[in-house]
Amino acid sequence: MTPFSHRFTTTLAAAAIAIFALPGAPVRAEDGPKDFSAAERALFMTNQFTKLRPPMTLHYAFHRSGSLEPGFDDKVSISLKAQANGQCCDASGDFLSGEHAVVLPPVEGVTGNPVMLYFLERDVREMERLTKGKQAYFRKRIRMAIYQGAQQRAVTLRYRGNAVAGQEFTIDPYRDDPNRPRFEQLSNKRYVFTMSDAVPGGVYAIRSVITDAAKGADAPPLVADELLIEGAEATPPKPGA
Repeated sequence: MTPFSHRFTTTLAAAAIAIFALPGAPVRAEDGPKDFSAAERALFMTNQFTKLRPPMTLHYAFHRSGSLEPGFDDKVSISLKAQANGQCCDASGDFLSGEHAVVLPPVEGVTGNPVMLYFLERDVREMERLTKGKQAYFRKRIRMAIYQGAQQRAVTLRYRGNAVAGQEFTIDPYRDDPNRPRFEQLSNKRYVFTMSDAVPGGVYAIRSVITDAAKGADAPPLVADELLIEGAEATPPKPGA
């Protein structure tokens, strides 16, 4: 079991936030300070299933592009069912297929969308593969950026023919990384999390983009991964746009 999935199947505490926490679980007094950032609360601590009536399945499209490696398109689904007490939800996921698949255990009693877990778990594995760095280090940088440096802005999104309100959180985990020279080519990586209460499961899109650090943020991406909920009518603005 990976650190992400282990924390996702246990009670959220301040210590669990340090890895990526179980969304929506209570924070206990003994778990430490509760000075969570707005991004942490939105991404990991909001009950995103409160309006859902299981059983149901959330569907997403996944697209990889960029000049570093061949791109591909795939699908993601998060299956939800009621718990034994009738409340939502127990969840399991099918995240990509074939050689790209990310396999994690089902999560019980979850109130936050585990699609975030899947995306980030795959992301740190990819960073390890591309840089030979350690997954734990990339988790730490992402965690710190969400807590300390996330930029937030209100956005208007298109979903199933309607304009809906959302919030966008952007982080650049490696911009000020003291170890940046070890993987300079990939150091311009940016993540954009687009959330909306108007879409089931709360997650409208997640996007990560790496541009060539030597060419600047406006250069064509070396690697771009995007997950988008079914029913979204337009890709969210690209990082840097």
